[in-house]
Amino acid sequence: MATKLLTLRDVTAMTALSRSAVYALMAESRFPKPIRVGSRTVRWVEQEVLDFVASRPRAGSDRPAA
Repeated sequence: MATKLLTLRDVTAMTALSRSAVYALMAESRFPKPIRVGSRTVRWVEQEVLDFVASRPRAGSDRPAA
């Protein structure tokens, strides 16, 4: 399976987090770090972002999603 790389726009759409929230969670080591693909370009590994989303609690629940 090929590794898909996501832009920040993709990440914010998938997670419903703002740009600043993504970077704040990264600073707290609670969100996957991006990989550098150019001198000024970073991308996130899709599976790592999907794993993050799956680990979040569902609305109205105190437990993480299964």
